[in-house]
Amino acid sequence: MIEAVPPAFIFILGAFLIPLLKGKLKQVYLLVVPTVAFLDILYLNPDMSWIYHFLGYELVFCRVDRLSLVIGYIFTIIGFLAILYSLHTKEDGQHIAAFLYVGSSLGVVFAGDYFSLFAFWEIMAVASVFLIWYQKDKESLNAGFRYILMHIFGGCCLLVGIIIYIGSSGSIGVDRLEPGIAYWLILAGFGLNTAFIPIHTWLPDGYPESTITGGVFLSVFTTKTGVYVLARCFAGADFVAYMGGIMAVYGVIFALLQNDARKLLSYHIVSQVGYMVAGVGVGTALGVNGGIAHVFNHILYKALLFMCMGSVIYMTGRRKLTELGGLARYMPVTCIACVIAALSISGAPGFNGFVSKGMVISSAVEVHKPILELMLILASVGTFLSFVKLCYFTFFAENPEIKSKEPPRNMQLAMGLTAFLCVFIGVYPQALFDVLPFYPVHYHPFTLSHVIGVIQLFMLAGVVFMLAKDMFAPHRATILDFDYFYRMGGRGLIWVCVAPLSRFRFRLQLSSSRAVDIIVHLAKNPMMIFEIPAAYIYLRITRGLRYVSGYSSAEMYNENLYRRPIGVGVLVAIILLFAFALIHFIF
Repeated sequence: MIEAVPPAFIFILGAFLIPLLKGKLKQVYLLVVPTVAFLDILYLNPDMSWIYHFLGYELVFCRVDRLSLVIGYIFTIIGFLAILYSLHTKEDGQHIAAFLYVGSSLGVVFAGDYFSLFAFWEIMAVASVFLIWYQKDKESLNAGFRYILMHIFGGCCLLVGIIIYIGSSGSIGVDRLEPGIAYWLILAGFGLNTAFIPIHTWLPDGYPESTITGGVFLSVFTTKTGVYVLARCFAGADFVAYMGGIMAVYGVIFALLQNDARKLLSYHIVSQVGYMVAGVGVGTALGVNGGIAHVFNHILYKALLFMCMGSVIYMTGRRKLTELGGLARYMPVTCIACVIAALSISGAPGFNGFVSKGMVISSAVEVHKPILELMLILASVGTFLSFVKLCYFTFFAENPEIKSKEPPRNMQLAMGLTAFLCVFIGVYPQALFDVLPFYPVHYHPFTLSHVIGVIQLFMLAGVVFMLAKDMFAPHRATILDFDYFYRMGGRGLIWVCVAPLSRFRFRLQLSSSRAVDIIVHLAKNPMMIFEIPAAYIYLRITRGLRYVSGYSSAEMYNENLYRRPIGVGVLVAIILLFAFALIHFIF
């Protein structure tokens, strides 16, 4: 029997063939690779394989269980849909970066040890930043540098935590961790990728500056691999649960304040990932199932939202809500897809977000965490308000100055297929339940109380929006986040480097240069070692005599009054001869 290949290798190795292909053949190849990877995952058996020995440790490239399989399924599915959406892209570099990004994310999911996990983790960070830089403008360049600096920091925390963990436990297996120094360092490394508050700023800073197609990939993989490793190593941690609640509320508040469409969506990644983190932190079977189900569903509707807004930006060249409006008549397919995605992320009955969001909130109720439950419910209301705002001011608000048309067919097809999956899972959630980590799933989403409760929340939020529409209208003001303090600290660090440290360096360099000059001068004439002190003594004596003789102070410092005396050389010679004679006499 042929052993299945780790799906990460299919994407990573497949990336290097992209430049060799042209035209329709390349487009077919781009779609074949994720299809092969998905079929490969279907043939993976729950076990550990592709094990290699390295420095006395076992590197596991293919750890297969229900948790890794469900994430592998959705990663390859959305990989196919995102590649379909980006088929019109001509730059091979973007496709290569996307393939490496998807492949390294799958590498993290199926890694059974911390060494291989860390290697794929860093490849993921490097590959993803090129999806920002390929936008090729000043804003994307700067945002990309900030993005990679934050991920370097997270990678360093993760690496130090892994080293301490291995040193204390002797194991490199990716399993549940116990509290300690390694625990918190690894949590910080995972938490940065998962967009923990306040180390989340790389996400809303970088994602809106990415390429149109790159934003779809970015919305999926980095944060979801973070949730996966949290589920693997930190399930049941109260800190993680409440961090999820904070993320859910914080993200939705900042999303409501945004004018940039993709920045709004980026803050909602923070908010929605908060639901996943909360479920994992609750740690029960329902909580972890709910968190992972929300990973699956969020990937679909969030990718669809980035597809829709990407299509709007691609066709109109506008990304601010204040510049959009009235696009429903020109882009009906995009409008319908966006409304489906908005209802899904809001958790409307009949759409996939309704199922998984209900599971996470129910898990908080199950373990008697009323504060967490309240935070998640408030975030749900804010989410609905955000997407009423997004859809209204993009597609339905009046704007006679804008005209457009639908995007290319590959983009429309990708949006259509993704929207279908959002509705399919919302109507038939059992298809998702069958692949969740803890099976069977004891949860019934369509209870009368749940459906009525969600409808009541939506009606309340709708009334609030209609009464306070002017308050929710997009504004041109700049909204400051925690990155304001990071940038202030960065500017302070630059000032320290440019001013005090630079002056200290100059003085140190000047002193060192003088010392070197003296040493070089003495090396050319070693006798000066003895000549200089004798000359100094002679100078002091003669100055004193001149002062007594009545020389003025000006005359005393006149260069013509000082000549190096011959007697100094004679004196040095006598001293040396005496020293040699003394040495000869003693020895």
